[in-house]
Amino acid sequence: MTQTSLAKSRNRTKAAAQATTETRISTGALTAFGAISSLIGLWAVACFVGAMLASGGPLSLAKAWITAVTGG
Repeated sequence: MTQTSLAKSRNRTKAAAQATTETRISTGALTAFGAISSLIGLWAVACFVGAMLASGGPLSLAKAWITAVTGG
């Protein structure tokens, strides 16, 4: 093999390894952001359910929210 063909082979291998690494990083980031988003969503649902239980139901919660927003 000549030096040129060895250099081309190394470049192709390096490019393939870099693509695999970038794909793994992207997959890991996507998984992390998905998990964090799911936890935030679950926390929001838990807060909403807790507010409904504390106020006495969805209609009471809506009335209390409107009263709080309008100041009346």
